Amino acid sequence: MPYNSNTMTTPRVYICLPAYNEEESLASLLNRYIELVKQGSYDYRLILVNDGSQDRTREIAETYQSLLPLEILNHPTNKGLGEAIRTGFRHVVQLAQEDDVIVYMDSDDTHDPVYIPDMVKKITEGNDLVIASRYRKGSRVEGLPWNRMVLSTVAGWVFKLFLPVKGVRDYTCGYRAYRVGLIRKAIEEYDHQFITAKGFACTDEILIKLAPLTQKITEIPFILHYGRKKGASKINFRKTIPATLRLLLIRHRK
Repeated sequence: MPYNSNTMTTPRVYICLPAYNEEESLASLLNRYIELVKQGSYDYRLILVNDGSQDRTREIAETYQSLLPLEILNHPTNKGLGEAIRTGFRHVVQLAQEDDVIVYMDSDDTHDPVYIPDMVKKITEGNDLVIASRYRKGSRVEGLPWNRMVLSTVAGWVFKLFLPVKGVRDYTCGYRAYRVGLIRKAIEEYDHQFITAKGFACTDEILIKLAPLTQKITEIPFILHYGRKKGASKINFRKTIPATLRLLLIRHRK
């Protein structure tokens, strides 16, 4: 049956899914969203940014548009995670109110949507940014390769040295909820310099750019289901590590 939107609780929640060649995982993730939307906790809107996928990502997403409030934005070619996130942010701020919420998460089914209501609740309680953290009591990481674990741990140490942010333990997880007003403020403040990193370092850059704009940042525990991921990781360590260090050093000098 076609999706039928009922009157729900404010704020409206825009869930942005950057996707590149996720045909193996996308259907499983979108099925989880069907269950989330059925709960009726919030007025959800899904925005999938198809970043030039060369597989069936777009085709699979289109089959869910009759089942979910799902909009698809297409990049004709692969531009990288940073550009996909930028596209989603700029699209949402044109549609949303200040106190609406943007949730960003991976499209490979490693981030479970079940945590979204709790993240949104934290925003409604006065926070501007909520991070799903792997380093809080009750958190757990399942199936993460040792090299990814080492990278995450080392990055956390480096961030705590160069850019300690009150309330933040997980600096690199991309599963986050943002108050729209904060993202609008960041776009006005930085314009095209808000997100400059093309790859996975953009997640770190966003936190670096937002930290001076708000002190209302908190975390919730979550379980990272990396074992659900199908296919090889898309992270390029040779590019991500230098890009992250470059961002930190630039920020540290200011």
